Amino acid sequence: MKLLDGAIAAVDHGGSLGRASALFPHAPRPFVDLSTGINPHSYPLFDVPATALSRLPEFERLRELAEIAARAYGAPSAAHVAAAPGTQILLPRVASLVRPGKALVLGPTYAEHARAAAIAGLAVAEVNDFEALADADLAVLVNPNNPDGRVIEKDRLLGLAARLRARGGLLVVDEAFMDVGPTEQSLAGDVDEGGIVVLRSFGKFFGLAGVRLGFALADRLTAERLEAQLGPWAVAGPALEYGIRGLSDTEWQAAMRTRLAEDAGRLDALFGKAGVPVAGGTTLFRYLSFTDAPIMFSALGERGIVLRHFAGRPQVLRAGLPGGEAEWQRLDSALAAWASRRDDAPKEIVR
Repeated sequence: MKLLDGAIAAVDHGGSLGRASALFPHAPRPFVDLSTGINPHSYPLFDVPATALSRLPEFERLRELAEIAARAYGAPSAAHVAAAPGTQILLPRVASLVRPGKALVLGPTYAEHARAAAIAGLAVAEVNDFEALADADLAVLVNPNNPDGRVIEKDRLLGLAARLRARGGLLVVDEAFMDVGPTEQSLAGDVDEGGIVVLRSFGKFFGLAGVRLGFALADRLTAERLEAQLGPWAVAGPALEYGIRGLSDTEWQAAMRTRLAEDAGRLDALFGKAGVPVAGGTTLFRYLSFTDAPIMFSALGERGIVLRHFAGRPQVLRAGLPGGEAEWQRLDSALAAWASRRDDAPKEIVR
């Protein structure tokens, strides 16, 4: 068990071009930013009604979004859905549903869950054993996990939720990447049992992170409590419009899942050609774990290719998908150049 000292402090994230510029000031521009798990092929932009900007959102429009989200994610009903301006703002609010106590986060994973639990006043620790979560008042895991793509089976999650619920605890399952995961493992359809909150993110799969839209799926009372904390008009008018259209567009979603799977296979082939093992991930990002990871991170960064690296785990990288053919070619060239230098480096003689 790892106690998280200073968990309230802001943590590092991918997707910061300012940080990339500071790390690699002489790299060619524009950067090929592969440091996020956001879909580079975003949902088609469209003109939102002028009233989405000039008027406060209508309650009926928010309820329509909740109904569509319930169908898209498999929640029991719209009453089990609390919409928010991104899942990030939900994290400390969900954590505050639990009385002051102990929060355990199944790691290694997205660091904001620990920070949010600390903000809510809980004692936070990261654990690496799923079974250890049963000792928590608040148990948190990401499924599929970020950054390694680990998936915990639904039966195990329901068993854990029952044990926590029996003593007033709460299981939070962040399904931000379940749009490209094994949906049969989702707990969205089980939230009415109580003691379960499922988080879903709109921006990652739809490639519209700036829209700021996310959802908490929970039993009716919990969903109401979260909505009350958020207050009226929490979701902006344009986000409502994009959420309603995108979540309804099942044809686009199906085609995009196929495209992402093809892109992930192409990315695996590029890394394989460079001698880099792919250890896991989802079709939105690939997980790399190998000894030369820090060297490759720097070598690619100097060529304007930014991967996600992690403090304290230098041998680990996460790579998102290139957004177009020019980015694919730049990544291919950078990997080939790095692999060539590595192969030409003098080898230590073992005596």
